[in-house]
Amino acid sequence: MSRIGKRPVSVPAGVTATLADGRLSVKGPKGELSIVTHDDISYAVEDGRISVGPANASRRARDFWGMQRTLVQNLVTGVTEGFTKTLEITGVGYRANAQGNTLKLQLGYSHDVDFAIPEGITVKTPDQTTVEISGIDRQQVGQVAAEIRRWRKPEPYKGKGIKYRGEFIFRKEGKKK
Repeated sequence: MSRIGKRPVSVPAGVTATLADGRLSVKGPKGELSIVTHDDISYAVEDGRISVGPANASRRARDFWGMQRTLVQNLVTGVTEGFTKTLEITGVGYRANAQGNTLKLQLGYSHDVDFAIPEGITVKTPDQTTVEISGIDRQQVGQVAAEIRRWRKPEPYKGKGIKYRGEFIFRKEGKKK
């Protein structure tokens, strides 16, 4: 029995949720998101709440129950507040600069890395070593952050590279004489 799945998702004022044609759509002040409903899960939109439950007693329905409830919660949170990930760049000469729909990264390569920002994502650089990625789709924000981080992952000896804010980098001791 899913402990997360038992709790209904509350829909705040100004947000509308509709269930039609095998899709659950949520519309709010920041935009509109939708997911494809799963056959083994039953969805109910009533009284400012969205309830998620297993449609049958199969193992597959119980497995998907909690995850589907979390996906619905992410839809509601996305259209009301949005999601943000912050990346920190560490290293001499490493910097980032957002210019329109492109993020220019200088990461110690012989060339600058131009990262095209996808539609629906906003990237800000408050300073040269901080990149803030925000949007309404949690999966897309995380994917863009992972793609940017992939250009120069933090290394364990000096800690140089791109890391998530709050991420702990396990440091190794260097060679000894």
